[in-house]
Amino acid sequence: MLAALLAWSASAGATQQRQPVPRPFPTPSPGAARPADAPDPSGQTGTPTLGAVEVSTLVPDETTLGVMIYPSAQYITSYDADRGQRFHLFGTNSSFEEMVRYYSVVLDERGNRVFDAPATHLFETVRFREEQMTYRPGVTIKDYTWNGSEGYLNPIPGDGPQRFKTLIQIVTAPPGETER
Repeated sequence: MLAALLAWSASAGATQQRQPVPRPFPTPSPGAARPADAPDPSGQTGTPTLGAVEVSTLVPDETTLGVMIYPSAQYITSYDADRGQRFHLFGTNSSFEEMVRYYSVVLDERGNRVFDAPATHLFETVRFREEQMTYRPGVTIKDYTWNGSEGYLNPIPGDGPQRFKTLIQIVTAPPGETER
C-alpha cells in the first residue's frame, strides 16, 4: 500500500512538472523601459534574450517599423505581440488632432475613429491576414488628456517629460508582409 502511494505521488509530481508555466501576453521587452545606464534588475549582463531570440533594446527606426515616426515622439517601450509582430509605444506632447492629421498625410489615408471617449484613431498599414497575424498592423493614436487627465505617465523616470498628452502605438507586420 505504501509503495503504491509513493508511486502515485511520484507520477503526480512528474505530471505537474510537465505543464507549461503561463506567461503574460504581450511580453515587454527586457530592459526596454530602463535608461541605458541603469543596471538590469535581474542582475544579468550582456544582451537580453527572450528564449533563443536576441532582443534589441535599441529604439526601432522607420525601416523596422514600416512607418514614419513623428519627429518629436519619444520611444517608451515595445511588447511581443507573437507571430513576429511587436507593439511599439511612443509618447508625444503634440495634440491628438495634430497626430491624426500627421499620420493621415504620411499614410495617405483617413483611418478610423474607433473611440470618441477617450479619442482613439486607427490607421491600418498592412492588410490583416488572420492566419498569419495576431494583431492588425497599423498606427493607433490615443488622447491621454481626455476627461481632464494630465496625460500618460512616462515610465522612464528623468527621461523627457513627466507625462505625454498623446500615445502612438505602432503594430508591426510579421516579417515579409508589406502589401496593403
